[in-house]
Amino acid sequence: MLALLALGAAAPAGAQVASASAGAARPASAAAPLPPAVQVPRLAGRLQAADLGLVINLDDPASVAVGAHYIAARGLSPKQVLRLRLPVRPVLDEGEFNGLVQAIQRHFGPETQALALAWNAPYAVGCNALTGALTLGYDGALCRNSCGVSRVSRYFNHATHRPQAALGLRPAMLLAAPSVPAAIAMIDRGVASDGQLALRGRPPVTAQMLLTDDAPRRVRTVLYPPPGLRRSVGVDVQWRPASELPQARRVLVAITGSVQAPVVPSPDWVPGGLGDHLTSYGGDLLGTHGQGTALDWIASGATASHGSVSEPCNHLQKFPHPQVLLGHYAQGATAIEAYWKSVAWPQQSLFIGEPLAAPFSPRSPGPVPQAPRGPSAPSPAPALQPLRPAPPASAASSAAASPARTAPSSVAG
Repeated sequence: MLALLALGAAAPAGAQVASASAGAARPASAAAPLPPAVQVPRLAGRLQAADLGLVINLDDPASVAVGAHYIAARGLSPKQVLRLRLPVRPVLDEGEFNGLVQAIQRHFGPETQALALAWNAPYAVGCNALTGALTLGYDGALCRNSCGVSRVSRYFNHATHRPQAALGLRPAMLLAAPSVPAAIAMIDRGVASDGQLALRGRPPVTAQMLLTDDAPRRVRTVLYPPPGLRRSVGVDVQWRPASELPQARRVLVAITGSVQAPVVPSPDWVPGGLGDHLTSYGGDLLGTHGQGTALDWIASGATASHGSVSEPCNHLQKFPHPQVLLGHYAQGATAIEAYWKSVAWPQQSLFIGEPLAAPFSPRSPGPVPQAPRGPSAPSPAPALQPLRPAPPASAASSAAASPARTAPSSVAG
């Protein structure tokens, strides 16, 4: 096991840490230690283009265009591509979802380890994220109380780079972006990122752990790795107010908790950048909830993001664990692996981006496929409930199965 990114350390003076005993938050004391380092397993490989299956919706012209670009960008073979017809709307019903699952099972064999879906919508089935349901199976019972404990992912903080072979699951990610040109640019950033941070002598990149005064949404602060330069991987972990993200340089990762993504003006992303904000509906890409979504991160120049499609409450297990995310990515994992392995309860998790981006992994031998160049008022939200936030997720994946012992807060509004 590898403790890459954190050594139990004091939070920076003035940082805000969610209280475990009240709905309010307290200032972090310089003497108050963060949880011990998360033990991230040492990785022996990563997903390759040959491991990926691509699904294209023929009833969605944008899906056809984005899918064609992705085939060229990653050099996918015909057998790696499934073309079908789906409703072009945010939420599938259970019957439509089952039809999609059956088509995927018929087309892709055991060699396919992960899935890319070339569309913005559909992105949910009931209260489940489409990516969560395709990977773990649909959980209709969760929709009776979407704030409840959801299925535990055996993929959480796992070393394997063969999830279908080792665990019987295929992580999925949407090639979603605000427009076709934005999706093409996102794909190109992913391809351009490959191996760029594995080069000797390159300047450090930064991991931005962002601070806000939004008590229900800033609960991940207790999981932030301590600030400082990790020389072995060339990552400088920085804690700063979320409002200062646009001033940050060479951003690889940005993590925060807020209603909106703090990405205007856009940060200085490096290719392969990952960013997300903890809020209720960050994965409801086309919803009218008034919250920022994962699409905002992609529009700003990130290469992948995460959000919840239905009210999750602020269980830490339902959102990316910053140390696990960075610990896997900095070892050479792809974006889809790093993001999926960082969420313990991902049933409501929508993962979007270019799945194969791998900035820390040396380029595979042989020529890299070259992508063709593409063209460059909501309803009032319910009031926050003054409930106690969920306790921190355990550093060990065994604790991921433990339900929160306190009533988590809604993070709607």
